[in-house]
Amino acid sequence: GARCPVQEQRARWERKRACTARELLETERRYQEQLGLVATYFLGILKAKGTLRPPLRQALFGSWEFIYGASQELLPYLEGGYWGQGLEGFCRHLELYTQFAANAERSQTTLLEQLKKNKGFRRFVRLQEGRPEFAGLQLQDLLPLPLQRLQQYENLIIALAENTGPNSPDHQQLTRAARLISETAQRVHAIGQKQKNDQHLRRVQALLSGRQAKGLTSGRWFLRQGWLLVVPPHGDPRPRMFFLFADVLLMAKPRPALHLLQSGTFACKALYPMAQCQLRRVFGHSGGPCGGLLSLSFPREKLLLMSTDQKELSHWYHSLTHAISSQKN
Repeated sequence: GARCPVQEQRARWERKRACTARELLETERRYQEQLGLVATYFLGILKAKGTLRPPLRQALFGSWEFIYGASQELLPYLEGGYWGQGLEGFCRHLELYTQFAANAERSQTTLLEQLKKNKGFRRFVRLQEGRPEFAGLQLQDLLPLPLQRLQQYENLIIALAENTGPNSPDHQQLTRAARLISETAQRVHAIGQKQKNDQHLRRVQALLSGRQAKGLTSGRWFLRQGWLLVVPPHGDPRPRMFFLFADVLLMAKPRPALHLLQSGTFACKALYPMAQCQLRRVFGHSGGPCGGLLSLSFPREKLLLMSTDQKELSHWYHSLTHAISSQKN
């Protein structure tokens, strides 16, 4: 007989829902197993032995034990097929993931410092990582696990909600869980982006020297850096290092290699506000091998920046365009 389109659609939804539910269950079992390995063989034994003081242990593992507890609470619901009820309860623990993300940079720093300075801890970590249960995984591979899992939660639970019919008893619970998990994933992503930016700012600040350099990067958003040739009205082009932030373009000159204290650093020569910049590509539109030239006009000065690398110049053009647009919004 003729097939009903509505029934076909419902069947497709049901197949996708069953497939997604199975993947969520199987990956949750593996996730909980790995959380348990760290909780048992690292956290538990470190507590018992006192190899790390409590503040260092907290800095290293953050909210790991509570995240493990949340997974232990969720898994029986998934195994019983109570997806909506289980995920609704799980959403009460999402703040743990935000806290874990906020501590991620501190965790990595603590791990590296303790592996370097603490011989007892270093020996303990190597011993535990050598256990067959870890299958060659190292502690530093396992520490980002909750943040990776949050991304999986977002993808799987959105798919689960989308393939659950509106008349299903857990449709509302799944839709709400998908929204809350997606919002948490966005917050966690923003935290990660800020941590990366802070790392860039510290690195750039360390490259700058002299009185003018103090506090130059504070509170800024880093976009890119690299060498470009400054083309003067007369004479040969001069290589300069440029640091682009969302609000300013910083031009710097390398300190002499024989400088006693500041060799390997850069002196700030100029700071250009992107809100006042007019950008134009003079040549280099074709993508050929000859590089190109950019014109940057400011109220009191005009810069001509050249690169022999067409691809690099194109990256600079797009980054500068982005910076200028961000200042106008």
